[in-house]
Amino acid sequence: MSSTDFNAENHVMLEQALLKLPHFLMRQNFKTSQKYLERESSYLNSAATDALNKCLNGSATLDDSIKQVDLMISRMENLKRKLENLNEDEEVLMTKSKARIGYLQDLYSINSTDDKEYEKWSRIRLHRLLVDHLLRQGYSESALALIDTNDNIKDLVDVNVLLQCKNIEQSLRKRSTAECLAWCQENKSYLKKANSSLEFDVRLQQYIELIREGKPIEAIKYSAKYLVSNADSQIQSILKASALLVFPPSNADENPYEELYSQERWDKLADTFVATLYSLHGLSKPSLLQICLSAGLSALKTPSCKEGNHKSISFTSTYNSSLCPICSQELSELSKSLPYAHHVRSSVEIDPVMLPNGTIYGAQSLLEFCAKAGVPAGKMRDPATEEDFDESSLRRVFPS
Repeated sequence: MSSTDFNAENHVMLEQALLKLPHFLMRQNFKTSQKYLERESSYLNSAATDALNKCLNGSATLDDSIKQVDLMISRMENLKRKLENLNEDEEVLMTKSKARIGYLQDLYSINSTDDKEYEKWSRIRLHRLLVDHLLRQGYSESALALIDTNDNIKDLVDVNVLLQCKNIEQSLRKRSTAECLAWCQENKSYLKKANSSLEFDVRLQQYIELIREGKPIEAIKYSAKYLVSNADSQIQSILKASALLVFPPSNADENPYEELYSQERWDKLADTFVATLYSLHGLSKPSLLQICLSAGLSALKTPSCKEGNHKSISFTSTYNSSLCPICSQELSELSKSLPYAHHVRSSVEIDPVMLPNGTIYGAQSLLEFCAKAGVPAGKMRDPATEEDFDESSLRRVFPS
């Protein structure tokens, strides 16, 4: 297989969340519609039967019956509005799914990485990954600006989900639980199925804050309402929380429950929420941009790569040079924890030569570069450092 051969399946494997998320949201939408219908159908049958019985036995006046019918009509109109809103949401999700299937289907018409269509597809993918990463990091304005300038990625990114995630995460870091608890109620069935303790942890933190504020009576009532019901699985946490009534917050080291009063718990809650939401929607914890970047950096990393090889050179300022990306200022830090590439075949050019500063290039490639750069005859220029040397100073090398 040549370096330009293209395998669409390798790309599709990385794009599972692209199709999984709209599918999950449509299923969630359907379940919400079903819940509304079942609830209102039950009410309508009960109300209609009750109104009919009252009319038959004469216990209801005409005005009472009209009011009852008006109430049923009002409930049905409200149901219609809710279902119409859900239908609009479903149409948006269907449009996104269709666009994403078409986007992935384009891969199967590409035969080589040299095709212009592959370059076009890769450009769209890069913009999509950048938007995803920016939204995860909280740079929503930059992400939305990028979408506005690239309309073809609008249906390929899940802006609302990631914005909601970031908003709730930030609210938890700001010591607010209302938004997270509302999200937990919306996704209660998933949290129960996944045996997630997220809602309990948030409720426990709310209880701790009541103790911190000097409201023991309210804390006891809150515990009885929201914590005790989880005694089967969280009994140890509940017992520790109960002890806080005896050990109020204190800076003293001898307080055995000082860790429960730690403000770091809020950050842990925020991290737990993000992990839970990503798991719910099938999203990877590191962004896809980070995953792809790590794979690319690992493929280039060798034992000779080390920070400081090119201290004074920026990779972005010498984009067309032979500077090793791993040794550059921008990427050396990112590649520190990555494994080395496993090379089983040499990629050294067939005519390597070494400049006086120790850098090695292919002779033909170096000549072509110097010709394009307008280097004077008899001189050779290092593409990385832009230093000029006499042509006679070049030495042939024989890597082993």
